[in-house]
Order: sequence, then structure tokens, then C-alpha cells
Amino acid sequence: MSSTENNTIKASSRVTWEGCSVVLDIDTKNGHRLDFARLTPAASLSHDHKNYSLKPLIGCPFGTVFQLDTSSDHAPFLSPFQPKGNNVNNIEEIKDDRESRDNRSLIDNNTAQTLTAEDIQHMRRQGAKGDDIVEAVIANSATFHKKTSFSQEKYIDKKQKKHAPRVLMRRPVARSICEAYIKKNLLKIGFLRVDTLSLLLSMANVSSNSDVLVVDMVGGLLTGAVAERLGGTGFVCNSYLGQTPHAMDIVNLFNLSDEIRKRIVRSSISDLLSPKESPQQNSKQDVGSVESQSIDQMSVSVSMEEASRLPENRISDLGAENTTFPVLKAHKAIKAGEKASQEILNSWKENGFSSLIIAALDLDTWTVVRDLLPLLSNSAPFAIYHQYLQPLATCMHNLQLEKLAIGLQITEPWLREYQVLPSRTHPHMKMSAFGGYILSGTKICSS
Repeated sequence: MSSTENNTIKASSRVTWEGCSVVLDIDTKNGHRLDFARLTPAASLSHDHKNYSLKPLIGCPFGTVFQLDTSSDHAPFLSPFQPKGNNVNNIEEIKDDRESRDNRSLIDNNTAQTLTAEDIQHMRRQGAKGDDIVEAVIANSATFHKKTSFSQEKYIDKKQKKHAPRVLMRRPVARSICEAYIKKNLLKIGFLRVDTLSLLLSMANVSSNSDVLVVDMVGGLLTGAVAERLGGTGFVCNSYLGQTPHAMDIVNLFNLSDEIRKRIVRSSISDLLSPKESPQQNSKQDVGSVESQSIDQMSVSVSMEEASRLPENRISDLGAENTTFPVLKAHKAIKAGEKASQEILNSWKENGFSSLIIAALDLDTWTVVRDLLPLLSNSAPFAIYHQYLQPLATCMHNLQLEKLAIGLQITEPWLREYQVLPSRTHPHMKMSAFGGYILSGTKICSS
């Protein structure tokens, strides 16, 4: 099996492997904490001034829950969590509980708990695990058995988060990565919410074999989400103004296979808008340049300059006329975002892109849309995200005046998260109330 096929199998596997990225959902006493990690034998998770090795996570299925704990020799470690049977949510028990108990007589005066902080520290020094401490705290509570089943469950959950926090290992996909950045760094992804991201992909009709033009100034989240949905078909072209491409380091968190990575290319907007080059012009280019090769050839080709740096025995294996090396054992993962070849650029200039998605908060929306809309094929959809309404309203007005698009509409995404539990279903008290705005439409022939 080739290394490329092996990489593809790993990317679609339900089990983690060494070197893959994961999203760690840590349930702490201060709420959920989401961290990114790359699984290596030397990687570790820092929590509560302790470092926990992530080596036990290698080879485990995505979705496995681990518990942060310490052994008898005080070395922090991660162990798979085994849930115990719990009948707290049993309907009959809940009905009896309502009739027999309530919390009106309970007084929170800090005297119900007889286990002191010194006792808990002593248990930790003796090597007690988090579950043992939680059980001891419950056993030494004078009011625990007087509480309702709902209150008991909340009490156990609170103590568990404090003394035995758990970690959920999630697969890094568009949704989990977006949720993590919402908690970690909203500014980097331009305040782009999960429902807004899904609407952008849907309104732009991102589907198999599409050629999607994106202006991604949200760290590469949009580029990675489009490439993930394409699944190794079509192309996603990350365009930019000037000579410096926008950062897209978030793409590296997606665990994309080489087949998908080579479908992610970059191109400056000036190159996309320049006239199509003729075959005579292409023949004048340097023979050793890899820019004249197709995207598929770029993944397995070596330029003459690169071949000159190889050892002599490997150069002789390549041959004078054939510079491909698919049979070499040494394989380096294809870097996402290589420069688009002139051949594929000419194809896009002739046939147009299938759709356009823009998330550029620092650029003038109308200017970018006016320049890029001619690159779309007729009847191609587009979707533009912005944190504020006014830039999209101005762009929509100009599109109507220029008669460049139809079906124009501005959408304000709205998402509400609910807690769904027996007899206590209600909206979450803390949630994002703002998800930006999306301008969508369909490009028409202006002639």
C-alpha cells in the first residue's frame, strides 16, 4: 500500500493515529474548555498546573471520553472513562421524588460538608482517584440524601468537574473546529458562527466536482470547510489581494488526506483577472518550472532544481526523462495551498467558477464582489459573509443598479441552543445572540 493510500485511509479512519489532530473538550468547573492537540508520544495536556501525556489517546476511537487522574506515585495520567449505571433519570423515581422531597428546608451555611480541603489533599497524596474523592465528598455531605434527584445530579456533576474532570476526544471537522474557535478566539474567525458557516456552504451550493472561489480572511476555516465538503473532487481556490496570501493555518487542523489537500490551491486576484495566456506564451516558460503542470501532476512531480539536491542514487532512479517519484518510500504530506498552475487558471478564465464565497471583513465588500463576480460562470451562486449589515446592504444596492445578479437577499442567521432533560427543557442561559449577516444571490450575464 502506498503512503498516499495509507494517508487517505487514516484521514477517514474512526481511530486516531500518531500525528493526527484532535479537539479536546475538557469539562472543567469553569465550563467547557476546547483545545487543539496533535497526537504524538511527547504531546501533553496542561490542566490545573499539571501535564497529562496524550500518548494513551493514540489508537483510540474518536468520541472516547477520558478522565484526568493521578496515580499512587503522583504522576498525572489520562484513563478511559467507564460510566457506571445511574437511575437518577428514571421516570418513576422522579415522580416519587417530587412527592416526597424538596429543597425548601435546606440551608446553605457551609456546615453540611464534614470533609475538609486538607482531608481531600491528604487523599490525593495517598493516591486516591478522582472518583474516590467524589464518593467521599458525597458520603460526608449531611444534606445530599435530602436533596431532590435533580439537585443530586447537579451536585455530583459539580463535584466531578472539580475533582475528576473528563476529556472528550472529538474529530476535528468544520463544526468542532468552529465551535472551538468560538470559545478560544472569535476574532480570528471573524465571529463566524457554526450555523452561519453551514449557511454559507449551502447558499453557495458547494457540492461534488465544484470549482469554488473563496476569499478567506478567517484563518482558513472557510477554505478547510469547503475542501472537506468537496471530498477530493473539484477545486477550492483561495484568492487574495496583493502579493501576500491570507493565513490559512486552520486548514492543517482538519486531518485532510493528500487527495483533498492537493485540491486546495492559491491564486492572487490579479492573476485571475489577467488575460488568458496562449499556448505559445506557455511554451516560453522555464522547462523546470512546476507552475505549468496540472494540479494532479504537482502532487507527484519534482522540478529539476529539486532533483539536483537529491542523492545520486535517487537521481539515477528518476531517469532523465521521467521526474515522477510515486514509488519512493519517503513521502511528505502535500502542503495545502500550493500556487495554482497556469493550465488550471486558464481553464477557470474560460469556463468560470461554480460558486463564490467571501469572508473578508477588512476589505471593501463591493470592490471585491465587483472584481470577482465576472470570474463566475453564468447562473453561479455566491454568498458573502460580513459581521455588519451596512457593507452588505451597500453591495446589494450596487448589484441591483448594475444588474449583475438576481435573487439577492440578506439573511441574518439565528441559532438557539436548548437543554433537553426530563422536565427541565429550556434554552441555554448563555449563548451567542449574534451570527453576522449573509448576502446571497445568483450571477447573471450582464451583456
